[in-house]
Amino acid sequence: MADTYTTIQGDMWDSVAYKLYGDELKMTELIAANPQYATTVVFSAGVVLKVPQISALTSVIVPPWKQ
Repeated sequence: MADTYTTIQGDMWDSVAYKLYGDELKMTELIAANPQYATTVVFSAGVVLKVPQISALTSVIVPPWKQ
């Protein structure tokens, strides 16, 4: 996985997290790694975000119907 991600017009935290990790809930880790953009809701094109490596162990408990 790349260490950075360059946004495209209209990207939002949850969509970036889904593109990078396959899980919208990982957006909290992305925001924590990029505090200077924490108040950004919709990104313009060309913003370079740091992409933290997230281990599989940080995932939440999966409900029975998703297992």
